[in-house]
Amino acid sequence: MGIDGIIEPIYFLITSIGFVILSFIQYKKTGKTLETIYLSILAVLFVICFIILNFY
Repeated sequence: MGIDGIIEPIYFLITSIGFVILSFIQYKKTGKTLETIYLSILAVLFVICFIILNFY
């Protein structure tokens, strides 16, 4: 496992789970703010990237 230009799809899944957890914590802490929406959009984007890398 080295840095050879190949991005493993599991990294996108792990990152998206992290963004989901962060957006949930942010939502419980401050409510629906711009940061919460941004974190949620990032989580959805990373899930879409994971799906594209796995199934296309």
